[in-house]
Amino acid sequence: MPEKDLPVELPKEAQFSGKGGSPLSKVKEFVNVQCPQCQSPARRETDTMATFFDSAWYFLRFCSPKFEAAAFEREEAKYWMPVDQYIGGIEHAILHLLYSRFFTKFFQDLGMVEFAEPFSRLLTQGMVLKDGEVMSKSRGNIVDPDSIIKKYGADTLRLFILFAAPPETELEWDDRGIEGAFKFLNRVWRIGQGWGFPSTSLGAGRVQGSGEVNPKLKKKTHWAIKEVSIDIENFKFNTAIAKIMELVNEIYQNLDGNTEEAFRTVVLLLSPFAPHLCEEMWQRLGGKESIFKTAWPKYDPALLLEERVTIVIQVNGKVRSKVEAPADISEEKLKTLVLTDAKLKPWLQDKPLKNFILVPGKLVNLVV
Repeated sequence: MPEKDLPVELPKEAQFSGKGGSPLSKVKEFVNVQCPQCQSPARRETDTMATFFDSAWYFLRFCSPKFEAAAFEREEAKYWMPVDQYIGGIEHAILHLLYSRFFTKFFQDLGMVEFAEPFSRLLTQGMVLKDGEVMSKSRGNIVDPDSIIKKYGADTLRLFILFAAPPETELEWDDRGIEGAFKFLNRVWRIGQGWGFPSTSLGAGRVQGSGEVNPKLKKKTHWAIKEVSIDIENFKFNTAIAKIMELVNEIYQNLDGNTEEAFRTVVLLLSPFAPHLCEEMWQRLGGKESIFKTAWPKYDPALLLEERVTIVIQVNGKVRSKVEAPADISEEKLKTLVLTDAKLKPWLQDKPLKNFILVPGKLVNLVV
């Protein structure tokens, strides 16, 4: 268009039908025009923006979706934004992220928002591979999830995908992993048979003992609560599941004792990964409401303290000795213990101590 005819104004009568395609393409008076150069009949292009560009500020609209006076309500955007966590495919880390940051900075320049970045944290998940290539309908190397869900259940599929690889890396599809996830969930269910769960096709479980709780099992339970909580917060779902498996193994070694706390903990920790199965188990354990309305378990830090720890001793950055000490030893007592270690005498030689650097529970570095 010649500069004198700009801007090209969009027609207000364009109808949004929701049936796909550009609403502009159906407005004949707008589409059918005369070519400004050769004067021949022509058609205007109605798809002029990449979809990434068109969807670069939807998150701001989400803050006030019914607001009609402007694109979004400033105070609502101020309250809700920036987004705490954005998760998307690797292609989003380029185009969508680029345009979203551009729009946000543009809105900030206009005084419409007070922040410069739309997202506080970004996680780009990896692609799923099969036979070494990205799954694609065009390649024909896809896996039908419906058939897997029908045979193994949705929880098995979820667990396998989350356990097979960290979310930010590529996942190589392996049918054997599906079998492994299915067997693990059945193993968890078999523990519950001590509380009257029906038997599974993979065999009956052992009746739970009612004796004392094994201290090692109790410690492992609280260790799992701490570690799984940290891993979930950091999107390390595969290691979180691995630690739940460790707790399940510990339960199987203590079935003659009281495993109720440990098993309830397993069900709670596993619920984000296998929600349907865990909801069922929670109800069978006497849960009064949905497991997802139940508080996340808390660990007792006192149970995680090692009674004694090994402290590595360095002199001027080089390892010269090790000492055993109580986990809760004070810095002054540890200093006395270290300085009286006979193995250090050749290295100290009554030289004045310039610095005593302590990494609690792990290391001491003497600077002389």
